[in-house]
Amino acid sequence: MPPSIANSGGAMIAVDTNVVIRFLTGDDPEQAQRARMLVAQQEVWVSLTVLLETEWVLRRLYRLKPALVAAALRRFAGLRTVTVENEQVLASALEWCERGIDFADALHLAAAEGCDGFVTFDAPLVKAAHRIGVAGVAQPRP
Repeated sequence: MPPSIANSGGAMIAVDTNVVIRFLTGDDPEQAQRARMLVAQQEVWVSLTVLLETEWVLRRLYRLKPALVAAALRRFAGLRTVTVENEQVLASALEWCERGIDFADALHLAAAEGCDGFVTFDAPLVKAAHRIGVAGVAQPRP
């Protein structure tokens, strides 16, 4: 659970996508230095929605391969000062992404763990989930 934004007494702060992007890419040297200093000196909390947006930006705008993006997100989430919302969901999503499922779809599937199934009209997702052994993914019955 994230800390209260109003109670930011120096313990932990949440970061936005642009901070993570600057940290990972270094594309703006001044902002990258500030982002890296922040993460080195401060406990930061990162939501799954920030990671979802980060993945999209790195893959679509920076044209990085999904496996490279997944590896970068895994390294970032593993930093000593980084706390990720629902680490287990992220870990499952990254594993499935590295095995060929779109990261957003993998996050949806991982977040649904514990449910009796996952229903989608996305036939390629159903096929990919079955291929890597994720059970309970199906299209709605007629």
